[in-house]
Amino acid sequence: MIDPRRGLLAAATALALAVAAPAFAADKPVAVGVPAAKPEKMGFSSARLERLDAGMRAVVDKGMVPGIATVLVRHGRVVHSDIYGKVDSASGAPVTTDTIWRMYSQTKPVTGVAMMMLYEEGKWRLDEPVTKYVPEFAGLKVFKGLDADGKLILEPISRSATMRELMTHTAGFAYGLVADNYVDKVYQESGMFRAPTLAAGMIQAAGLPLASQPGTEWKYSIAVDIQGYIIEKLSGQTLPDFMRSRIFTPLKMVDTDFWVPEDKRSRLATLYVFNPKTGQLAPADGFMVLPVDRLPTAPNGGGGLVSTMADFTRFATMLANEGELDGVRLLAPATIRLMATNHLTDAQLAKKPLGDGVGFGLGVAVIMDPAKAGSIAGKGSYSWGGAAGTWFWVDPENDVAFLGYIQVLGGSRLRLDELSAQLVYQALVDPER
Repeated sequence: MIDPRRGLLAAATALALAVAAPAFAADKPVAVGVPAAKPEKMGFSSARLERLDAGMRAVVDKGMVPGIATVLVRHGRVVHSDIYGKVDSASGAPVTTDTIWRMYSQTKPVTGVAMMMLYEEGKWRLDEPVTKYVPEFAGLKVFKGLDADGKLILEPISRSATMRELMTHTAGFAYGLVADNYVDKVYQESGMFRAPTLAAGMIQAAGLPLASQPGTEWKYSIAVDIQGYIIEKLSGQTLPDFMRSRIFTPLKMVDTDFWVPEDKRSRLATLYVFNPKTGQLAPADGFMVLPVDRLPTAPNGGGGLVSTMADFTRFATMLANEGELDGVRLLAPATIRLMATNHLTDAQLAKKPLGDGVGFGLGVAVIMDPAKAGSIAGKGSYSWGGAAGTWFWVDPENDVAFLGYIQVLGGSRLRLDELSAQLVYQALVDPER
């Protein structure tokens, strides 16, 4: 359960939130997305799951997020779900089961699934050069520093990045989300994310320096936006049309898209950001707030989707079911396992880019060693989250999936993924069921 853009939470803080649960009223939402089952039939303790609600609701009560929603799935059934708080502090509108959330980088696993669908069709291979599909990248240069006069020092790439490296953020690209170094600052200032089309964005990306030579290190990057362009080229469809026809419609994800139509906008959660000067949440603005009132002409495969509890629960359950849901198969089990297997080399892992015991698959972080990772989740659990604080994981060892939703850029200032994992697994008292 890793997102490198979130701050770390001290263990003492997490444990302090995991207080004994109060006796909640019977106000649970209906099961969302997939059929429900009683917790005890799925190996969970209902009483212990109240601790999960207590821990998550405490974050709202402390004013760290306006509202929160969570869903727990095991063996393809919703075991537990909870909604609490507001989607808009000013109006007091409550979180509902059909609230629409900005998913930001939680879009990336969806783009990864789209890529792997084309992989299964033989449209691309892992160790082919990216330049086969994006020839604009043939002349990329690598940032080496600035000389004494502040002049840029660049060197040619030693080789094209491979498709595997593009899928694993090891192709050398940067992102620009946090402009604390020269390359990321150049990415942020480039205007690439405001390009009129994905093809135009690729031309702009080709003029930006790489942060490192391909294959040398893991760096969170525009790689998934590039994948979106490749999907368009290989499929002959726009990225939104491909996802709608091949993923959203088959999975009955009726509210997931790259925009929110006018008749649904009343359900869109307000996006907040923490103001360190006031110590309060305020409505977010700035370049990170993507417009969702219209379908983009350059859809952001790395962070452009909106979705709901029900919709993304169906997506996560499909992954947990090894590529199938309700008789609809998107991917073969072997392909899901390939996605959820670490692909980083020993040299890349030595730098611990995602922390001890954690590697990276094809679009998702993967727990290789739970003890080293400090996680109670099963070995092989894979996950990702978004800039507004949404998160999810799938645990193949225990056949568990969990999803959490908030709408605060940068997250809640807590590691809710880690805290929720503690509180989920302490309630799994009969894992053999």
